[in-house]
Amino acid sequence: MQIPSFSETNHPLVKSLFHHSDSELVSLFQSHPESGRYFTAIFCRYSPIVYTLIRHSTRSPVQADYLFALTWRHIYYELSAFNTSADGAPPGQESLSLQNWLIDQTAYCINEIEVPPTEAIHYSLQATSPPLWCYVEQALEQLPPMLRLMVLMAQTFHWSETRIAAYLQAEGEAISPTEVTNLLQEAYSLLEEKLPTDIRAIYLGENLLPPSSQP
Repeated sequence: MQIPSFSETNHPLVKSLFHHSDSELVSLFQSHPESGRYFTAIFCRYSPIVYTLIRHSTRSPVQADYLFALTWRHIYYELSAFNTSADGAPPGQESLSLQNWLIDQTAYCINEIEVPPTEAIHYSLQATSPPLWCYVEQALEQLPPMLRLMVLMAQTFHWSETRIAAYLQAEGEAISPTEVTNLLQEAYSLLEEKLPTDIRAIYLGENLLPPSSQP
């Protein structure tokens, strides 16, 4: 079994966090929701374990990649409530380590998420790393409803501007294919603006943040 490698592991913003403990990374993630590097560092540290568990439970690499991404999406939304201190553990029990918690979350996703057949999956792990997917989804939720709908129709369903315009016209929106094209460009620009600055640096190749802005 070949475990995928991720280029973000070698990015300076991520490498600079490798000396932090698990609890420190979780605390930084919870304290700085405007930053994406801490979740990305956790992902880079534990993606081999999570992928290994998932690959052994799926029939094909395509299904494994998709479930791997869905699992990290689940982890992203649950991690905000994870408590690394012993104070948060039930009486008589030690606090749960991040590694054990991630294994538990992975097992939950393996058992609870119904993975579609290979031919129905259009996700590419090479094209979209799970941390980027999480932050793009978060940014997408901040777009105005009309722009968000257009982006989903264009990117998820691969509809043309003409088809998107026809759908919106049927819903009572007076909009032309040319206007759809312009609004999509506006939506993509706005989507990029709403991504954390460090996520844009890590995944989109923007200039690194100055040292003074890195907590």
